[in-house]
Amino acid sequence: MSANVDLTDRPNPDQELIDIAMFVADYDIDSDIAYETARNCLMDTLGCGLLALRFPECTKHLGPIVAGTTVKSGARVPGTSHEMDPVKAAWDIGCIIRWLDYNDTWLAAEWGHPSDNLGGILAIADYLSRVAVSEGRQPLMMRDVLTAMIKAHEIQGVLALDNSYNRVGLDHVLLVRVATTAVVTKMLGGTKDQIVDAVSQAWVDGCSLRTYRHAPNAGSRKSWAAGDATSRGVRLAMMTMKGEMGIPTVLSAPTWGYYDVLFKGEKFKFQRDYGSYVMENILFKISFPAEFHAQTAAEAAVILHEQVKDRIDEIEKIEVTTHESAIRIISKVGPMANPADRDHCLQYMIAVPLLYGDLVAEHYETSFHESDSRIDVLRDKMEVVEDARYSAEYHDVDKRSIANAIQIHFKDGTCTDKIEVEYPIGHKRRREDGIPLLENKFGNNLETRFPSWKCQQIMDLCLNQDKLESKPVHEFMDLFAIN
Repeated sequence: MSANVDLTDRPNPDQELIDIAMFVADYDIDSDIAYETARNCLMDTLGCGLLALRFPECTKHLGPIVAGTTVKSGARVPGTSHEMDPVKAAWDIGCIIRWLDYNDTWLAAEWGHPSDNLGGILAIADYLSRVAVSEGRQPLMMRDVLTAMIKAHEIQGVLALDNSYNRVGLDHVLLVRVATTAVVTKMLGGTKDQIVDAVSQAWVDGCSLRTYRHAPNAGSRKSWAAGDATSRGVRLAMMTMKGEMGIPTVLSAPTWGYYDVLFKGEKFKFQRDYGSYVMENILFKISFPAEFHAQTAAEAAVILHEQVKDRIDEIEKIEVTTHESAIRIISKVGPMANPADRDHCLQYMIAVPLLYGDLVAEHYETSFHESDSRIDVLRDKMEVVEDARYSAEYHDVDKRSIANAIQIHFKDGTCTDKIEVEYPIGHKRRREDGIPLLENKFGNNLETRFPSWKCQQIMDLCLNQDKLESKPVHEFMDLFAIN
């Protein structure tokens, strides 16, 4: 036989695909903490989406691709009148969830926002439930949604623990596509083999480049990239359920596989088995719509506001002590081109709360930035330094801190205390303080779209674990529809 041939024997699937499929198909979540946290995550994530509907740059992307298209028993987009096929609905839900950079986050070797997967999960759950009811069958329950959320969080988060896609220039929304594909295939009734096939398709799609998250190209794609990814997950799952074949060694195939093409020949590393760890330890953005590496910096700036608000012109230097990941992703100098640029700039997210005592979504708008020249003056006075302890404890499995510290030095030689915040209010270590604030955040976001009686109705449901879990999905989505 000639040596110049390829062997056509179909290989067994990569173990990484099998592990995901077995977890999604067979693993029983028995963690009350995971389900309680998933309920809080559901509230927070939907609230972020509702708040984003105030911004035309977001809403211009919503609705059917072809205006006027209607879908029988279509999936709804919360806070709107849109009713579409689940692929586009997933895109829209994912887009609004992520638009303001205000939903949950996960910080490890790779960063990301596991609640992005709710776009695909909620769209397919609503669609399946409405179809089932129309055919006289039982709908999905909200507990099914929470279960899918826990598993999607776990897939995305565990893959991120020791595998840095950003270091090879790739974007974390890949993990949204993989996780959504896996859990949605299960929701559609897929077998383990079908989950393997679907997930292989998600990997073979490759990756978005991180170009749109970083200077000088930072832009609004970062606000809809996760919607695009979760939508793609739904599409691949639905294709697989029609019998589309998979690519068994999509990761490991020499030359052509993901590892060789996109991961410098390295295999993924795994710190732990899949369970419910990620949801139990998820980080909520409660105080500020800001990239998470800056949450503690913004909190420190708010603390310092009262001390410096009347001495802004006297400031000589602002010393910012941070961790390596913050330096790599959000430390910037130079002009800010758009809101996406600003909410990924550490210096900007410190300057605004120093001046105003708060940081809200409207503070990223160009009109606001241009109205106050002091912001850029303060940015130019900042010196950013790394603390090796902060960087080490960021990766410490028992701590996972996201520490920042700020000290203001004045022209007269005096200075403020060094204000250090190691754990943001949305961290697991501050859950007791954080959850009431999360609930308040959700209530405020509801009020941007619904009358007070409807807000109260939704709050009463969402604050009751048993009542929420037993709610049919289509009835839950009814509450968020605007006719």
